[in-house]
Amino acid sequence: MELMVTVVIFSIIIGAATGVFVSAIKLQRYSLTHQQLLDQTSYAMEYMSRAIRMAQKDDDTCGFSGENYGLVGSDSIEFKTYHGQCWRFFLEDERLKIDKDGDGPELPYDLTSDKFKVETFKVDVSGDEAEKQPKITIFMEVQGIGVGSQPRLRIQTTISQRNLNI
Repeated sequence: MELMVTVVIFSIIIGAATGVFVSAIKLQRYSLTHQQLLDQTSYAMEYMSRAIRMAQKDDDTCGFSGENYGLVGSDSIEFKTYHGQCWRFFLEDERLKIDKDGDGPELPYDLTSDKFKVETFKVDVSGDEAEKQPKITIFMEVQGIGVGSQPRLRIQTTISQRNLNI
């Protein structure tokens, strides 16, 4: 009888310890995925911000003459870089992509990892007219891919053009 009571108590203690251990592993996995998601999203936003900040007024090289930025819907922005190339950031197949023109036939490549899906990418341009400082607002909603609870991140930034060619 005493042996049975000991086995039951030991089983309860081991079961509780195992539950705590499994919960800690799940929380660690979620935290790591959230940190990677934050790193990826921050990198993409910073990369786009630096490029967009240095855009030049288009002289019909990129197809939107007289303006600094061209929008195709609300999920794509194109602009002329200070090197005279036409760049475009856009959402395709739940991935944020960049298409660089000018150095040869480059295919669009991904700015975000295949471990995450970009659910929303919106671009809004205001003040892109003569004698005004254009401002670009970018909003992204990104979520991890995988089994179990996945982190979701919403991030927004507003960029003003640095090199204003009026």
